[in-house]
Amino acid sequence: MNVFELSRALVDIESITGNERHVCAYLHEILGALAARYDGRVELMPVEPERSNVLACFGEPVVTLSTHMDTVPPHFDSREDDEFIWGRGACDTKGIIASMIKAVEAMLESGVRNIGLLFVVGEERNSAGAFAAARSPRGSRYLINGEPTENRLALGSKGALRYEVTAAGKMAHSAYPELGESAIEKMLDALERVRRIPLPKDPVLGASTINIGTLHGGRAPNVIADHAMAEVMIRLVADPAPMKQAVREAVAGKADLREVLCIPALRMGAFEGFDTTVVAYTTDIPAFGGAWGEPFLLGPGTIHVAHTSEERVPKTQLTEAVGLYQKLVRRLLENESKN
Repeated sequence: MNVFELSRALVDIESITGNERHVCAYLHEILGALAARYDGRVELMPVEPERSNVLACFGEPVVTLSTHMDTVPPHFDSREDDEFIWGRGACDTKGIIASMIKAVEAMLESGVRNIGLLFVVGEERNSAGAFAAARSPRGSRYLINGEPTENRLALGSKGALRYEVTAAGKMAHSAYPELGESAIEKMLDALERVRRIPLPKDPVLGASTINIGTLHGGRAPNVIADHAMAEVMIRLVADPAPMKQAVREAVAGKADLREVLCIPALRMGAFEGFDTTVVAYTTDIPAFGGAWGEPFLLGPGTIHVAHTSEERVPKTQLTEAVGLYQKLVRRLLENESKN
């Protein structure tokens, strides 16, 4: 298959976070065939029951190309026109997986070795796959992580701080609110305070942002709500400690907090000969914790259409990415050989 055909085949396999097993099995088969042709090895790296990362090594990996297999909901199948591959995961990150595989295949055909492919689960929720991989490094010195950067090397990415916020109340008939205690009203007060938190700015990464992603609670319109829950995501650009303190103070006396995820903001270096950018989203790179080597971030597509009903990736960028991944891998292997 060419890179377009492989991208579509991957998009058509539903892999919403937690349900990656089918795309995992497909990639295990594809990489197994590649390993058989080029004297490589493939393994499943268990993360949770029925969830595994997939690792393919050709020689002892000095450079590892990695991205995630999971997508956000809802799933919708691929389609294709003259310019784009469309579908859930087209740019985030099924097209990237295809580009990485085709790049490695081309390098193997030309005799390049000591490279790896690592595809992980769970990036869209809690980076479970990357955290698991960090506990089982394979000696890689460089990690090329794939996310939609429009084929430009990212100089940095924002971090993420995610909370579950819960409020408790007391049920009563809504005609007699004085007999109850509304958890929803407590939650609304707490979230309004969170929204008023002053947000830090960084000269490279820009401003921190807050998103109240989900909000639900209560039982019926005529019942005073005894429970409410919200999920909040904060994009970090600085030390998370002051933001954590500000959130605790904002909800104090109104709701309870459970920290779900904290990934710090990340700075990365440029590389001569590559266009650069800065991205506002969070990646798996902090979860790897350096265990798979110095990180670089590069991939086709734009994040602006990821997670939307219009998700797509330009065919020209998919083709370009195959060449860019080869160029970057070769440069990194050359650097390593000089050290």
